[in-house]
Amino acid sequence: MDTRRRRAALVAPASDERKARKALASNADEVILDLEDAVVDGSKDSAREAALALVAEFGEQRAVSIRINGADTVWHRDDVAACARADHLASIVLPKAETPEQIRSIDAALGNSSARIQALVETPRGIRDVSAIAESSDRLAALVIGYADLAAALGRSPGLPHTTWQTVQEAVLLAARVAEIQAIDGPHLTIADDEVFAAAKTWVRDLGFDGTWVIHPAQIDTALRVFTPTPEAVADAHRVLAALAEAADRGSGAAELDGRMLDEALAVSARRVLANAPEATA
Repeated sequence: MDTRRRRAALVAPASDERKARKALASNADEVILDLEDAVVDGSKDSAREAALALVAEFGEQRAVSIRINGADTVWHRDDVAACARADHLASIVLPKAETPEQIRSIDAALGNSSARIQALVETPRGIRDVSAIAESSDRLAALVIGYADLAAALGRSPGLPHTTWQTVQEAVLLAARVAEIQAIDGPHLTIADDEVFAAAKTWVRDLGFDGTWVIHPAQIDTALRVFTPTPEAVADAHRVLAALAEAADRGSGAAELDGRMLDEALAVSARRVLANAPEATA
């Protein structure tokens, strides 16, 4: 299981060195160098080489992933092959993921690489089959929602309230939890760090999501704040796990704490809190 935190994953175009290096210098948990939407057709090869160079330079110190071109494009195979040769690559992000076979094909091509895979589900077919995608490979680390492409495919306005997407969000979250991988929210479709952005991310956090993509560095701090448990929540999680451990030592599968009956379900919740806790208290 991939335990890497993705509270705030910042996407940057691999073809723009200034923006890519600014992203890599940020405090985002993960930086995703984009070879797909942010790169024009004539720059795909040079962007790929630039991304690989940045992974080689920064990948040992921080999480750097690459969003490759889709499985139905002429650049896909070269992208995957190049990523398989890259040392210290955190993951490949597959856009428009629609079938388990697409994930398994990348898995096979990665061979002995330590890189993981993230599936960006952003088409009607991808959402329909998200459970099969989620369980397609042990290398799969996360499901990510892509709102812009999905809205276009559905004929839905991209400016609708975040609650409009609850059915999609629940489907992705359920699939991720069954597969025991992360559920990551897609980027907000503006670059503003405002109340609307904070409300949308608080909504998905409360649904159960582990983090979010952001498309501008200004949004990182809010995303980190929203998806980082409070000190009180971290302390309570430690107390829950300690109480259950003491109960287990006594041969009991349940315990009582502050008037609450504790069991394995609360232990799961406590472990999830600690997975996103600040490093000093995790």
